[in-house]
Formats: sequence, structure tokens, C-alpha cells
Amino acid sequence: MKRSQFLQWVSLSLGGTLLLAACGAPAPSSSEASKILKVATEPAFAPFEFKQGDQLTGFSIDLMNAIAKAEGLQIQFESLPFDGIIPALQSGTVDAAISSITITPERSKTVTFSRPYFKAGLAIAVRSDETEIKRLEDLAGRRIAVQIGTTGAKKAQEVTNAKISTFDSAPLALQELANGNADAVINDAPVTLYAIQTGQLNNIRVIGSLLTDEFYGIALPKQSQYLETLNRGLGTVIQAGTYAEIYQKWFGEQPPSLPERYDPAQSLPQRSE
Repeated sequence: MKRSQFLQWVSLSLGGTLLLAACGAPAPSSSEASKILKVATEPAFAPFEFKQGDQLTGFSIDLMNAIAKAEGLQIQFESLPFDGIIPALQSGTVDAAISSITITPERSKTVTFSRPYFKAGLAIAVRSDETEIKRLEDLAGRRIAVQIGTTGAKKAQEVTNAKISTFDSAPLALQELANGNADAVINDAPVTLYAIQTGQLNNIRVIGSLLTDEFYGIALPKQSQYLETLNRGLGTVIQAGTYAEIYQKWFGEQPPSLPERYDPAQSLPQRSE
């Protein structure tokens, strides 16, 4: 998929213009300013969180650093497998997590989420020569590759008689599809599109419209003292235009609108067509 097609697809699926405004943020307290915040991430989800050599990079990493700068915090990133992030939050070994974590009712029972920082959604990826799979129902009885612990993995369980293979990372699931060992991958659309657009998976394409409308949030332990701080910092970053600059850097366009508050239990029903 050419870059122009990639940007057009993302624009149509996630489009809109950034409308949020935030109140001016008060200066952080001395205790907040001296705090080193341990933030978990799984660096295997380009373009959001990944490694270039030994360096952590990506949209989420840039955004978290910008929030920390706005609030006078220091960040210590901790690399963890995705399915180990929520347990780490619950045990208190990390203070927060930014790892393209979709805000869901189930996850909200065990952790607290910040205001949404990214609008996303699930998409089906197939090989370029596939002609029979056009929607979710067409995956009945097919081989579906997913990343363990993700909303894509949960969505795959809705498919009748699907043969589901789970992998530790999205790139591994996509490679399984590229190698012909799976018929489809259900995964976050921006990640799949980025892999295609950067030329890593030239024989894969995304079909149809988004299966879901989702939002990513920064996850924190229940009753976290840093929830207000991170929400305030995110608001400052949005108001200052820094969010739009980071989004433009990684996605080549203006960001879509985001709700200041989001209750996944009251969100619109997910699409399956």
C-alpha cells in the first residue's frame, strides 16, 4: 500500500480534527517533580512502542515524555510482555503503563485509565491474493493469528469455529499471515497499516472498514495518585499543540478528535460488518 493510500485510509477511518482544549495546568508539586515514574511498555508495537537499536521510540514514547516534561516528572520505562503489564500495575511494581492499551470495561475493573490519548480500532488483515474474505463472518472455520491478551484476540473468539493461534507480539502474528500459516490477522489497524506502509509486509492488505471504534489510555493502578497529574499533563500537551506535532511526525496527518472522558461500558456497539 502506497503512503498516500495509507494516509487516506487512516484519515477516513479515524478522521476528524483535534477539538480538545484543556485548562492551564498548575505547576507540579515538589514531590511530583522529584518522582521517577516507572512506566511499563511492550516495545514490539510499531509505530507506537518499539526499539531502534537499544533506543525506545514511537508515538506513545514521545507522548509520554512530553507529558512528563509538562508535569516536571522523570520517566523510567520498563519493558514488559503485554500480558504482564496489568499484573505489574496491580502488584505496584510499575506506576503506569503506556502500551497501546485499549480502554475496555473488563480492564477497567482492575486498573484505572487516563483520558483517551489515541483513537484506534481493529481491522482484518489478509494476504494480497485473498479474494474470499471480505468481513468478519467470512473468517468462520479459518485460521486467525492474534496477539495474546489483546482486543483482537478477544474479537477472534466471536468467529464461529475459528482456529486461533496466539503470539507474543503483533509482528509475529502478521509474519505468520505473510508466511501462509494463517488466513487472517485481527489487530489494531494503525499497527497493521504501518507495517504495510513501511514495506515490512508487502504481501498483506487490510480489508473493509474498522471492526471497532476504540481508544487507548494510559493505565494506572486503582486509586493512583498520578491519575490527575497525567490527565493534566496530557491536556497541556494537547492545548500547546505538542500532541498534534507528535501525531504528525508518526502518522503524517492531523489527529482526530478525542473525548475528554470515555466510559467503555457506555460506548456505541462494536461494528462487525
